[in-house]
Amino acid sequence: MADSPQNSPAQNITPDPLLTEPELVSPDVALTPGPPAGRRAAAAFIFFTVTLDMLALGMIAPVLPRLIEGFLHGDTSSAARMLGIFGTIFAAMQFFLSPVLGSLSDRFGRRPVVLLSNFGMGLDYILMAWAPVLGWLFVGRVISGLTASSIPTAMAYMADVTPSERRAAAFGMLNAAFGIGFVLGPAMGGLLGNVNPRLPFLVAGALSLINGLYGLFVLPESLSKENRSPFSWKRANPVGSLNLLNNSSMLDIAALLLLGYIAQQSLMNVYVIYADYRFHWTDRTVGFSLAAIGICTAIYGVLFIKPIIAKIGERGAMSFGLIGGAIGYTMFGLSKTGVLFWLGIPLLNLMSFTWPAAQSILSRKTGPSEQGQLQGAINSLRGIAGLIGPAFFTYIFSRSIGPDAIVHLPGTPFFVSAAMLLIGLILAQRTASQPQPVN
Repeated sequence: MADSPQNSPAQNITPDPLLTEPELVSPDVALTPGPPAGRRAAAAFIFFTVTLDMLALGMIAPVLPRLIEGFLHGDTSSAARMLGIFGTIFAAMQFFLSPVLGSLSDRFGRRPVVLLSNFGMGLDYILMAWAPVLGWLFVGRVISGLTASSIPTAMAYMADVTPSERRAAAFGMLNAAFGIGFVLGPAMGGLLGNVNPRLPFLVAGALSLINGLYGLFVLPESLSKENRSPFSWKRANPVGSLNLLNNSSMLDIAALLLLGYIAQQSLMNVYVIYADYRFHWTDRTVGFSLAAIGICTAIYGVLFIKPIIAKIGERGAMSFGLIGGAIGYTMFGLSKTGVLFWLGIPLLNLMSFTWPAAQSILSRKTGPSEQGQLQGAINSLRGIAGLIGPAFFTYIFSRSIGPDAIVHLPGTPFFVSAAMLLIGLILAQRTASQPQPVN
């Protein structure tokens, strides 16, 4: 059942007169008036900001290993270890700094954090393109982890400018932005990298700087001064930010998100090597399959999340996505040919309904002065998954193939991911059975 807007903490929020208008509190989302033009423009900017951030990250993905390998004089083994270090430091920056930036946005507003991130990311990519030695490239990766930590602020901005009953659809659009960047970024990076491995960094930097300049003129502040909260290191550190989720009405959903994010790491770390081992796919086929994942994410986010949530509610959509995701991962693990694997992609991507529905429920339980802290805490959960997932799933895969395998079952990482989502489904049902607070 969807959360009732009458029971939402968001109804006690003092609206920002520049960005909000009186809202009709109705269970029928279709009866709610559309947002004014200023709010739509701001939401569109945030959508494009997230898209460009993901596009830039995706563009450098295919060329970063080659650039590292070049600095190490073609030593592939050392390059692989260094790439793992780069990935770990990026996840660590997300874990530690996301709550800091989220809390800063609760104190000083969303606009300065979003814009500084755009400019910082642009300059960082230019630094990485220029890097004369590996150490400079490493510094650039650290900075990119910092600037990418502003995505929670973008999420908080969307929560500020979106009525509470529409937030799941808004978060779904941002999920679609992730998908679009996931599809276009690696493709563009591969094409540009064939010209020069440093060119994708320059293009990514230019896009970020242009977006920042555009935002200077079109992006209003979304958080009114009366809804801001003092900055506190007690809340801004990862442990302090996660304490926001440590209550009976939010803990199960937070645990569900963490399990889902960890399960997602099997795609990021085992997908390519699994497809090569089991199906002997070429790089081109792997690229097409990854593009299909991104396309499904974008289509679900743009076309289906809003009507599905209107039909079955946020909690129903959350469970629907978990069931689909578990089936998709199971199909991946069972596939002995590429056909079943391909058929599993649209089912796996039903998880696109879980993320925005869960975030919307958490957002409705959080006051306006804590939206940045909330999104920082959620991104810290992603950081935890990024720290755990790579070693966890690659170890499972290594122990499920080869002569020393405990049981020869190459799909084990995906079966583990499916089990995590089923545990998440149990948590979702527990959450649905809890009485809702009455304000």
